[in-house]
Amino acid sequence: MVEALLQDSRLSWLQSGGADRDVVLASRILLSRNLRDLPFPNRADLYELAKVEERVAAAVPALQNVIGENLQAVQMENLSNLQREVLREKQLISEKMLRNPQHRTVYVADSQAVSLMVNEEDHIRIQCVTAGLDLAEPLKKAFVIDDMLESQLDIAFDEKMGYLTSSPTNLGTGLRAAVLLHLPGLVFTRNVSSIINISPQLGLAVRPLYGDDKEQPGCLFQIANQLTLGYSEQELIDNLRGAVTEIVAHERRARKALALYMKERLEDEVWRAYGTLSYARLLSEKEVLELLSRLRLGMDLKLIRGLAPECYGQMLLASRTSFLQNLAANENLSKTEIDRLRAQHVRRIIEEHQVSLEE
Repeated sequence: MVEALLQDSRLSWLQSGGADRDVVLASRILLSRNLRDLPFPNRADLYELAKVEERVAAAVPALQNVIGENLQAVQMENLSNLQREVLREKQLISEKMLRNPQHRTVYVADSQAVSLMVNEEDHIRIQCVTAGLDLAEPLKKAFVIDDMLESQLDIAFDEKMGYLTSSPTNLGTGLRAAVLLHLPGLVFTRNVSSIINISPQLGLAVRPLYGDDKEQPGCLFQIANQLTLGYSEQELIDNLRGAVTEIVAHERRARKALALYMKERLEDEVWRAYGTLSYARLLSEKEVLELLSRLRLGMDLKLIRGLAPECYGQMLLASRTSFLQNLAANENLSKTEIDRLRAQHVRRIIEEHQVSLEE
């Protein structure tokens, strides 16, 4: 079961559906909760961490009934470093769970759209994800899970401070909401830096999914709320949704300008990306991210019509180095071997997602 999870390149929330899907790839809700009588994970000893695991495990059967899905328990200490890295690439665990695997567990729903991290930064971190711009649905689902857990567990809550968390920035609601955006238009026109710089004034953070502020391979960005104390869940969601809506509008204007004033260059780059992904024998990780961004832009602008849109998400995950090493059951592959394997998987996914224009 764990191997199937690690080897599957499909993610339900990184498909073609959802509102504003041409720019917004996914919406994510995270709720942090802690047990009242045990120290935060960064202060707890192994015995106390084991107690948290035990109590959460006892609540899982009731939780499965509530969400209508099976939850698979994946214990970090039973995995290799490489396998844990694959889960991080799939955004099912955080970097903190990579570094400290002892008594850390993630419960993953069959759809992978719901997961529970146990003993991450906090005792429990509820994660709900959906495709496109839709913060309401994952928030509703997270609240249902939270209500069930609170009926089973004694959660740390203060009348003045709200939910108690290990990080002061999460105090209050314990809510982190994030939206994943594809912004090739703003990157190409060099306007994305102004959005990154102004976001803290709005109580938000905009960060590249890969790379850093100077280099953003793949043009993928995550925007999330920074503070929770003093705000209601609805205020946080409304603020984030408003900012994302504005960014989406700017991105669409940038794409329209590119299509109008740089039509031939845009089409050339899109089709070169399609051709390279379809026929290349060696592809580096960074190169694939750049090519996939152009391919996705071409598909969204209807320049490329012969591919099923869900191929983008599959190639994005299947081209990651750790995913490929785990799939080959060999973390000692040379760079050339990895680049060859990456190109093979990308070509295979493109071939599998060819569609007839008459369909």
